[in-house]
Amino acid sequence: MTATQEGRELGAPLAAHRIDTAALAKYLDARLPGFGSSCTVQQFRGGQSNPTYLVESQSGSYVLRKKPPGELLPSAHAVDREYRVIAALAGSTVPVPETYLLCRDESIIGQMFYLMAYVPGRVLADPRLPGCAPAERMAMYESMVSALGRLHALDYAAIGLSDFGRPSAYVARQVARWSAQYQASRLDEFPAMDQLIEWLPKLNPDDDQAALVHGDFRPGNVIFAAGDARLIAVLDWELSTIGHPLADLAYFLMPYRLESIGTTAGLRDIELESVGIPAEQHLLESYARSAGLGAVPEIDFYVAFAMFRLAAILAGVLRRGLEGNAADPRAIATGQAFKQVSASGWNILQRLAG
Repeated sequence: MTATQEGRELGAPLAAHRIDTAALAKYLDARLPGFGSSCTVQQFRGGQSNPTYLVESQSGSYVLRKKPPGELLPSAHAVDREYRVIAALAGSTVPVPETYLLCRDESIIGQMFYLMAYVPGRVLADPRLPGCAPAERMAMYESMVSALGRLHALDYAAIGLSDFGRPSAYVARQVARWSAQYQASRLDEFPAMDQLIEWLPKLNPDDDQAALVHGDFRPGNVIFAAGDARLIAVLDWELSTIGHPLADLAYFLMPYRLESIGTTAGLRDIELESVGIPAEQHLLESYARSAGLGAVPEIDFYVAFAMFRLAAILAGVLRRGLEGNAADPRAIATGQAFKQVSASGWNILQRLAG
């Protein structure tokens, strides 16, 4: 049975993701003043990577994120990196939850985990922002793209993240990484993915811009204030690194180039103006101002790259769903969209190739 809390669906932990609450409470009570000797744990639904939980005790509400169980792909599910970047961003122009601790001791609940504050507010996973008024949707999109521009304008070395990633050849390295992840997850042949793997390196602009990038910036990974369009926290930093800012921007804007596919919502089949969602070009201009750029960027190559990367992620979700290790019971339905997403990416790349 599940319940919804501020747009976030909660339920009892899935069988593969159950936590020893007594061991967790004992560990946290020794480290957090007033936590108490017991706690309740519910699992957030909707995430497809690191299992995420609402932990409640006598001292308040917290969010716990941990690695999933089972055999994991190399370099995936790095909750320690996620914890590090959230802690580094505390007090910056990019709002994040307060962090409390990182536990590397897998004997406590079975996997490494970290604990952060629960931030009350609205989470709207669907980029169409259902239930909002047109003027509110416009303000929410402005709030999101402004936060993304501020993130990319940050001096990442000044907040202690100079070694958080390599600033050069980001796209080339990402193509290699996600090609390998896809090959490890693939279940059958699909030509569009093979074409993207071949052609992305050939058409790479090789423009070595570098910034702290989120890696999965979208409506479902931000929290809006309960009563207005303010973005009050950015969540899920698992894929963050030092990388190319336009790849991050393109991932955020990717729904503009996609129709809704299964559980993957797109904006291409919507009359944007009538519902208050700003045009892609409008957001590009807003981003350029927030990031301090002198010109509006060209992003088509990076959109194709973003689609390739999303398709590789979805293929991994599909595989974990079929193997029973996914963080959400809808993983199979979600993961099956990788074919349509990769086909859309290949269509864009074909046009660029002439």
